[in-house]
Amino acid sequence: MDLSGARWRKSTCSNGGGGACIEVAGNLPGVVAVRDSKDRCGPVLTFESSASRAFAARVGGRS
Repeated sequence: MDLSGARWRKSTCSNGGGGACIEVAGNLPGVVAVRDSKDRCGPVLTFESSASRAFAARVGGRS
């Protein structure tokens, strides 16, 4: 998957101490990409947009 056009932003759920931080790119057609902000050249997980929304709703307590 070509991620060269991804616009990454730090998740609002990341802590402020520089620990558990993820970055999310939601501007890609049909997918949401997630990576570790401390390892920007490392692996990237991609999810279908609908699966990402369902996951966020469940985690956020809005099922």
